[in-house]
Amino acid sequence: MAEQTAHGRSRGGQGQPSIDYTGRGSLNDLAAQMGEMARSLQQEDSLQDTLDGIVAAAVQTVPGADYAGLMVVYARRRIDTPSATDEVVQRVDHAQYESGEGPCLDAMYRQQTVRLSDMATEHRWPDFSRRAVDLGIRSMLSFQLYVVAGNLGALNLYSRSTKAFDDESEHIGLLFAAHAAVAMAGAQREQHLTNAISVRDVIGQAKGILMERHNVTADQAFQLLVRVSQNANVKLVDVARHLTRTGQLGDPGDG
Repeated sequence: MAEQTAHGRSRGGQGQPSIDYTGRGSLNDLAAQMGEMARSLQQEDSLQDTLDGIVAAAVQTVPGADYAGLMVVYARRRIDTPSATDEVVQRVDHAQYESGEGPCLDAMYRQQTVRLSDMATEHRWPDFSRRAVDLGIRSMLSFQLYVVAGNLGALNLYSRSTKAFDDESEHIGLLFAAHAAVAMAGAQREQHLTNAISVRDVIGQAKGILMERHNVTADQAFQLLVRVSQNANVKLVDVARHLTRTGQLGDPGDG
């Protein structure tokens, strides 16, 4: 699908810029800056720290940005803004969620790089544009975040000024978004692995308690947990966690 900016230029292909780069900055300096950013994000301790690092670095890196935020796609197409450099970003994004329209949603779902020079004259998303202006946002620049495995969300940049983002902003932002997507995907994988290990450990502890208490095998203990989980219609790990914390085998909601 072709990408389109508020200026009407478009170019086909996922993640491609809508302009050709003729930036004023040194490409060597830009490469060094992007490399340093990637290394810094790799050292973050958690997924949330990585997301916070991305938005902070985006404001420092992309010319014209006053604020930055991340829209993230979760299971069943649920979206949220887990990290932002200012409360106004949360409010602007919430306006998009409520109205069901906006540049960030287009960037995320239509594989577009979206640049807006003046929100007050933008007619593609009338309800959202009006609310954004009321919140003091006049320019926006949004990029899809994606890796081979799929769509992660969108990196969104905001400015209080009109015409804050130019061709250089868009090109640098596109490079930044590519690095950010890789860092974000890596942090998500690490968190999923950590969560899986934690779940396995909790279930193992619960099985051990039941084996000792009822003199049953590991398989029999696991089936007890499964039966309670199904009867209570709650996750197996929640039943196991409740048992390890309280010593009681039953619906966690009853306690």
